[in-house]
Amino acid sequence: MDGSLLLEGKTVLVTGAGQGIGRGIARAIAEAGGNVALLDLKPDTMEETARLVGEEGGKAVPFVADVTDEVAVRHAIDRTIEAFGRLDGLVNNAGVIKMESALETTAADWDLHFAVNVRGMFTCCRLAGERMIEQGGGSIVNVASNAGKVGYPNMAAYNASKAAVISLTRTLAAEWAEHRINVNAVCPGGVDTPMLFAVAEWVAEKFGGEPAGIYESMKPHQMDRHVRPIEVGRVVAFLLSSHAEIIRGQSINVDGGDTPY
Repeated sequence: MDGSLLLEGKTVLVTGAGQGIGRGIARAIAEAGGNVALLDLKPDTMEETARLVGEEGGKAVPFVADVTDEVAVRHAIDRTIEAFGRLDGLVNNAGVIKMESALETTAADWDLHFAVNVRGMFTCCRLAGERMIEQGGGSIVNVASNAGKVGYPNMAAYNASKAAVISLTRTLAAEWAEHRINVNAVCPGGVDTPMLFAVAEWVAEKFGGEPAGIYESMKPHQMDRHVRPIEVGRVVAFLLSSHAEIIRGQSINVDGGDTPY
């Protein structure tokens, strides 16, 4: 199996593609021969992602949109199909996290996590799913988190939202199998991203210590380094491909061994 050809001729829409894991996923899709539609709130960061996709030999089309805005998401999907002819895959990576204890979590904070991490993801799935059904199939990968399985302290809303993503993934895989749409999720952990460093900064401010040292301590216990975004991306690229047809409704840990279930 030539990994460079896994997604040859395929088009994938990636949300939250401006930095971090989303950028790594976009690069990996291009590395595997695919083209990428980039969706994010920040046009400047998407420009850099598009440049990196080009370096991998892929084509990228950026769209500025909020995943909670159904009209904007539908427009991005329609424009993607206009640009590339079809939509073969969707990667739901856009998400938010706010560190706080359960007692400090307000209704507004809770609703924000579920609006972006769950409802926004479902909106993208539903709208992309409609087009995939029309064209005879496709693949969807949702970016969950090992936090949705473990339940880490001081992130109740985030944990619960990612557990919902895992459940949504199973549900859509079951419902859409008859339409030849394969749905899976990945569960990252200690990935080298700005979001993880922001968590380290919060821990330092709340409990003391240096953010850099705390960040280092967040490396997977079985590795001597953080997981790289493009490594998560390569797993996602495989799950988007026809080689993953027998993997359905799964939430695959990509956290360097931190979560054994």
